[in-house]
Amino acid sequence: MATSYWLPTVNMLTSLVELHLPSCRLPMLPLTLPSINFTSLLVLDLSKNKFTSTIPPWLFNLTELEMLDLTDNNLTGKLLDSLGYLKSLRYLDLSYNSFQDSIPKSIGNLTSLEEFDLAWNQMSGIILESLGELSSLVSFDIYGNTWEGAITEAHFAKLGGLRRLSIENNSPKFLWISDTTPDWFWQLVLQLDALDIAFNQLSGRVPNSLRFSCNSIVDLSSNRYEGPLPLWSSNITVLYLSDNLFSGPIPHNIGQVMPHLTHLDISRNSLSGSIPLSFGNLSQLTTMVISNNHLSGEIPHFWNNIPFLLAIDMSSNSLTGKIPRTLGSLTSLKYLIVSSNNLSGEVPSLKNCSDMRILDLGDNKFSGLIPASIGESMPSLKILCLRNNSFTGSIPLQLCGLSTLHILDLSHNNLSGNIPHCIDNLSGLKYEVKDIGIEVYGYQGRLGVVSKGRVLVYDSILYLVYSIDLSDNNLSGEIPVGITSLIKLGTLNLSMNHLTGNIPANMGNLGLVEILDLSMNKLLGSIPQSMVSATFLNHLNLSYNNLSWKIATGNQFQTFVDPSIYEGNASLSGCLLPIGCQDNKEAPQIPSGDGGEDDDSKLEKLQFIISMVIGFCAGFWGVFGTFAVKRF
Repeated sequence: MATSYWLPTVNMLTSLVELHLPSCRLPMLPLTLPSINFTSLLVLDLSKNKFTSTIPPWLFNLTELEMLDLTDNNLTGKLLDSLGYLKSLRYLDLSYNSFQDSIPKSIGNLTSLEEFDLAWNQMSGIILESLGELSSLVSFDIYGNTWEGAITEAHFAKLGGLRRLSIENNSPKFLWISDTTPDWFWQLVLQLDALDIAFNQLSGRVPNSLRFSCNSIVDLSSNRYEGPLPLWSSNITVLYLSDNLFSGPIPHNIGQVMPHLTHLDISRNSLSGSIPLSFGNLSQLTTMVISNNHLSGEIPHFWNNIPFLLAIDMSSNSLTGKIPRTLGSLTSLKYLIVSSNNLSGEVPSLKNCSDMRILDLGDNKFSGLIPASIGESMPSLKILCLRNNSFTGSIPLQLCGLSTLHILDLSHNNLSGNIPHCIDNLSGLKYEVKDIGIEVYGYQGRLGVVSKGRVLVYDSILYLVYSIDLSDNNLSGEIPVGITSLIKLGTLNLSMNHLTGNIPANMGNLGLVEILDLSMNKLLGSIPQSMVSATFLNHLNLSYNNLSWKIATGNQFQTFVDPSIYEGNASLSGCLLPIGCQDNKEAPQIPSGDGGEDDDSKLEKLQFIISMVIGFCAGFWGVFGTFAVKRF
C-alpha cells in the first residue's frame, strides 16, 4: 500500500538491530506483512506517530525485542495474549493510547520486564495476579485507567525490585481489600523512588516504615487516610498528601526529617496547630500548599530561608496577625494565596515579587490603602483578589498598568473615589490571556469567584474567567466609558456603590458578558438599547437606581421577566413582564377607549386625532370657503 511505503523498506534490512522513528508522522501501521525479515531487532521506537489501528500480529514475531515504545499514538483494541511471546522485553511503553479491556494473563511470561507503562488508556477490568510474576520489574505505571476489583498480596509476590509504582485510578470500584490499604503492602521490603496511589478512596493509617531512594515522589492524595501526617526519610523531594483525613499538628520536625522537599501539598485535611518553624529548613522548597485545614497562629518569619518558592497557598485556615515583611523577599514567587483567614494590618511591600501571577488576599481583615506597587512591579499579574477586607482610599491608578490582568476583585471594602478612567488599559480583558494553567509543577492555583450570589471555585479553567467585581464599596462618579472596550468580560459587578450619571451608551459592546450587576447605585437616564446586543447575558440586575424611560427590548431582554431586575426605578416604563408592570410616569391622562394603553400609545392617538381635525378643517374651508368668497 502507498501509505505504508516505509515498512517494506525496513523489511529489507535483515540485520537491523535498532529502529527509532518517533514523531515522524508515519501514515499508518500496516496490519499484515507477507514475511518478517528484520527479526534481529532489539529496539523499536514508533512513539508519537498517531497510528489508529490495533497492534499488528507481525509485531509479536519480533521475539528478540528488548525495548518496544508505542506511546502517544491512537492504538485501539485489546492487548492480545500474543504479547507474552516477547519474552526478551525489558522496556514496554504503551501509554497514551486507546487500548481497552484488561491486561492479558500472558503478561506473566515477561519475566525480564523492568519498565511497564500502560498509563492513560481506556483499560478496565481486574488486574491479574500474573503481574506478580514480573520478578525483574522496577517501574510499574497503570495510572489513568478504570480498574476494578482488588489489589492483593499476590500482585506483589515477586516484585522485590520494584522502585516506582503508579496506580492512580479513575474508577471508584477499584479497591484494596475492604477499601483499606492492607498491612502487607506497607510491610513490603521495597525501596521506592516513586509511590503514586492517589484517587483510590483508600483508608487506614499510613506508617512511617516505608523506604525511599534518592529524589523520591510520593502521592497519596484524594484518599481517606487518617491519623497523623507520616514522616519518612530525607530522600523524598515531592510529597502530596492532600484531600485526606489526616489530623493533628504538622510534625514540628518535618523540616529536619525531610529537608530536601521541593513540593509539599498537605491541603484539604484536618490539620491543626501552628505552622512549624522547621519549614525554614526547607531551603529547596518551590511549592507550599497547606490550605483548607484548621491551622492557627501567626505566619512565621522564615521566608528568607526559602528563596526559591514559586507558590504559597495558606488559604482557608484560621491564621492571624500580619503578613511578614520577609515574605516580600521572594523574588521568584508566582502565587500568593492567603485568603479566608483572619489576617490583619496593612499589606507589606511586595515590589520584589515581580513575577507574581495570582495575588489573593481576600476574606481577611486587611486595612489601609491598596499598595500602588502592585500595579507598578507585577507586570505579569493575571488575578488580583482583595475582596472582603477593610481597604480604604481610592483605587490606585497604577492598577491600570496590569496589562495581563483578567480577574479583578476589589469588592466588599471601603474604597472611595472614582473608578479609574484608565481602566480600558486592562488589555488582558480585551484579548485572550494565555499561560495561566499549570505554571508550577504540581500546583495550578485555585480561586473563588462570586457569581450570582454564589462562590464558584475555579482551578484548571481559571484562564477562561474574565471578571471585574468592584461591588459594595463607596465608589462615586460615572461609569467610565472605557469599560465598554473590555470585550472579553464575562462578569461585571459594580453594585452597591454611589455611581451616578448614565449607563454608557455602548454597554452593548460587552458581547460576551454573562453577568451584569449595576444595582443599588444612583444611575440616571435610560437603559441603552445597545445592551440587547449582549446575547450571552443571563443574569442582569439594574434595581434601585434612578433609571427612566422604556426598558430596552429584543434578544435576551425578552427573557428578563423577573420584576426584581428593575424594581426601585420609579420612572421606568414598558416592562416586558407577563404579569404586567405599573407605569409610574406622571403622564397626562388621555381619554381612550382602551384603558390598557400606555402613555406612548395614547400620545400617538392624540396626535392622530389632532392632525385629523386640522386636516378636516383645512379641507372644509379650502372648498366651502372658496364658494363663500365667490358668493360675495
